[in-house]
Amino acid sequence: MGGVTVARRPVALAAAVVLVLEACGIVLLNWILSIVVDRQQMSLAGLQPRAMSAGSWIGGGVFGLYLLFCAAVLVRGAVRDRAPGGFARICLISCAVVHGVLGALAVGLAGWVAFLAMMVVLGLLVLTLLAYGEGRTGDARGNAENPPNGVPPAAPTSA
Repeated sequence: MGGVTVARRPVALAAAVVLVLEACGIVLLNWILSIVVDRQQMSLAGLQPRAMSAGSWIGGGVFGLYLLFCAAVLVRGAVRDRAPGGFARICLISCAVVHGVLGALAVGLAGWVAFLAMMVVLGLLVLTLLAYGEGRTGDARGNAENPPNGVPPAAPTSA
């Protein structure tokens, strides 16, 4: 357990750095896609090429902001060495699920290297969630061996 406690800060920071790089890559990719759609006048089901171009740019920006928010949650947790709260934890779990689904899709669409990259990010997120989830119950509330404030546990009474 001591190894997990020591390693959780660097893992959270590494996951945050990877998410920031991924956010920049997603925004760049969607920007390039929007340029391609606009220049080639592509249309899908009668949509205007400008609408598709704007949709690609906005979608990439929203997803990039989501990844940056998750990275900020990880940095905040690493700096404070505390588990994220309810909403932030749900965002990190959803980010892990998204990376799992993207990894499954990446095998067929982009190859094994993209799958490996998605699984590395998924592993960092899951390790961070597990490491801080464990510290939350053991450190803040205490347990049978280490009660909070040094108060020994009450002896059981028989009825």
